[in-house]
Amino acid sequence: MTRRGLGLAVATLLVVTSGCGGGDSREGLKVYRHSENGSPTNIDPIQSDTIYANIITVNVYDTLYRYKYLARPYEIIPNLAVGMPEVSDDGLSYTIRIKEGVGFIDDEAFPEGVGREVVAGDFVYSIKRHFDPENISRGAWLWDGRIEGMDQWIEGGGDYDAPVSGLTAPDDYTIRIRLTQPFPQLTYTFAMGFSAFVPREAVEYHGTALGRRAVGSGPYRLTDFNTTRAVFEANEKYREEPLDLAYEGYDPDVHGHLGIEKLAGLAPPYVDRLEIDFIEETSSRWASFTSGREIQYATVPPEQVPSVLASRNPVTLNPEFADRYHMISTPETGLVFTVFNMDDPVIGVNDDPERNRMNRELRCSVRDAFSWQQRNDRFYAGLGVVFPGVIPPVVPEFDAGMDQDSVTQNGDRARRRLADAGWTDANLPELEYGSTANTINREMYEQFRGNLTNVGYPQEKISIRTFANFGDFSEAMHNKELMIMGYGWGMDYPDAENTLQLFYGPNGAPGSNASNYSDAEYDALYEQGAVMQPSPERTAIFRRMNQMLIDDCVGMMALSRQSVFVWHKDVIGQPDREVLGGFWLRFVDVPDVAGSTD
Repeated sequence: MTRRGLGLAVATLLVVTSGCGGGDSREGLKVYRHSENGSPTNIDPIQSDTIYANIITVNVYDTLYRYKYLARPYEIIPNLAVGMPEVSDDGLSYTIRIKEGVGFIDDEAFPEGVGREVVAGDFVYSIKRHFDPENISRGAWLWDGRIEGMDQWIEGGGDYDAPVSGLTAPDDYTIRIRLTQPFPQLTYTFAMGFSAFVPREAVEYHGTALGRRAVGSGPYRLTDFNTTRAVFEANEKYREEPLDLAYEGYDPDVHGHLGIEKLAGLAPPYVDRLEIDFIEETSSRWASFTSGREIQYATVPPEQVPSVLASRNPVTLNPEFADRYHMISTPETGLVFTVFNMDDPVIGVNDDPERNRMNRELRCSVRDAFSWQQRNDRFYAGLGVVFPGVIPPVVPEFDAGMDQDSVTQNGDRARRRLADAGWTDANLPELEYGSTANTINREMYEQFRGNLTNVGYPQEKISIRTFANFGDFSEAMHNKELMIMGYGWGMDYPDAENTLQLFYGPNGAPGSNASNYSDAEYDALYEQGAVMQPSPERTAIFRRMNQMLIDDCVGMMALSRQSVFVWHKDVIGQPDREVLGGFWLRFVDVPDVAGSTD
């Protein structure tokens, strides 16, 4: 779900939360000014497939589940749900009860403008929206073919008043789901913005405008949104749920210096106003941050890292920063990579067997020419971890003993592949690299092109196609318009299935499989492993699938970034841009105008 622009991926290199003496006191309110390195173009939950959209979605809407704020490894817990699901012995039936008395924000979509109570039927409606033939959902792939009766509902025209046998609300506070086959990751999907509770009244009243506004029951209500900025106010109707530190995974030895204990027993959200500025250019974000008057969360550009860090292994701050900021450094729960559009006959699968063979060798030669070491050193300050395939180091299925050949630059082999396959300067195809239009992405493209020209690829046959923002770039991916595309994937849940599904054939665009890779053996292995509980057998299946992606040269894969978070000591909170994502923003606090926390 959470696609991240590859160039924009530098954002998680170093995140700084700061301010000039703490929180902004505009209009006497406690204000926390956040920032992100990319912008969403649509915040309707059925379209919230980027981390930028999801950060907004989980703060203005409710999901059944979320993750504990501080516990690591990540632990999923109830949010709008009363408890964890009751699951049948065969793993096919789920019963989930939701909290009573939760209300949607007031909005003109409701009679007399007063938000009504959230009920189980809202969840049923919200999931149906993903399969409405009139919609183009970015999240339907999560449940496609898994919910009993959904295919029949679609075939019947998608009438919202018609029942789906496997998705029901027997009463206002009970949800029942019946699956066609086991799906061990189902509960994780209910912590994603895609599964947010959306009232039918809002969809019917606002229509497509719901992509720019929100009518939810989350901790904040959205008051202003465009592609440069989002402004939120605390939802005065949000339920009272005092912070239980022990329950959230608080450890005095790990978190005791952060001031979070001051919030114990207080119900979030803690700030009156949350602002998120979307600033793609890292230098602009840094300038805004260092001004001391604007954003309170920013990215340190790679060229600034030497002045910020005293050591990279282990990551430590220079004394002048250590005196002013808290710091935590964690490996990314995800990866960055560059993939080929396998649906493009010019470079992907071709009906002509000989051209298909030549295309594979072309893709493999591009991969051999590419330098991950250069990419890591230049754009991620050498902090990233390069690994073969798409199973990142943070999940148990990762194989630390894998051959590193596919992520090691080998220019001589790249040249041999092209020559042996029959490629010449005359018949080599033009390669188009998709990217957002910012300095970092342009530099990444130049590295990509330089690597290829070093092995003899004609420079005039390598071009770039740019997009104004990541939302437009993502739209082009979903429409199969790109030949070569680099982006990042932040894992929706800590399970290797979440990255391997990126190459499952039925998830092809507009689904999560932007590479449009389709292989019968791979798909069969995915379908076998996806219904299994974690086990050595499942691990073997997943590793086989990972090797297939490498052997088919689907792309240049991959690197996990090392996230370094630094935040001002007056700000109470621990930032997290991984699986926890936007959920942490309900817990952030800043001093009030008098200099103390309420």
